[in-house]
Amino acid sequence: MSGTLFTVTAPSGAGKTTLVRQLAAQDAGLRLSVSFTTRAPREGEENGREYHFVDTARFFAMREAGEFVEWAEVHGNFYGTSRAWLAGQISQGLDTLLEIDWQGALQVRQAFPDAVSVFVLPPSLDELETRLRGRGTDSEETILRRLRGARDEMRHLREFAYVIINSRLPDAIADLAAIVRAARLRCAIQRQRHSEYFSFLAQE
Repeated sequence: MSGTLFTVTAPSGAGKTTLVRQLAAQDAGLRLSVSFTTRAPREGEENGREYHFVDTARFFAMREAGEFVEWAEVHGNFYGTSRAWLAGQISQGLDTLLEIDWQGALQVRQAFPDAVSVFVLPPSLDELETRLRGRGTDSEETILRRLRGARDEMRHLREFAYVIINSRLPDAIADLAAIVRAARLRCAIQRQRHSEYFSFLAQE
């Protein structure tokens, strides 16, 4: 039995982390993928929960060993996703949510062609700037760099199967939940998960 992999992509500040974590808290059938990163933890983040925080030397060693299904440099930091962990989740029939940048999402789909891709947009660039400044964690230089990067990232949304505009978090959660539910109702998935029900089709 196979699970479904969902990739969720958004520019920094669009709310994807809150979105996926709240949906995962509501849906016991979803697992969150925890990526490796070389960036420093933000206040309130814990190693192994939001990310596996590693230094650059260890990250590069893992990359050279082929342990990442994807990796990317984003805003001067490196991010990577464990190939073995994802494959294990899917082979166990577990649905998995992966927060990832657009470059990584493309690499993941090459390895897992059945992955369902979702792009999350902020209501506007002005609102995105307000959210970034509201964090109070980034320097002015970082904020401006993220805003420039957001424009470039959003140009890739056509490469994704679904787009959610995160104007109101409850609505965005409902939209993402609808995508997950629809994916679970695909014929191939239903036949795998309810094989005893569909067994009559093989009978003459």
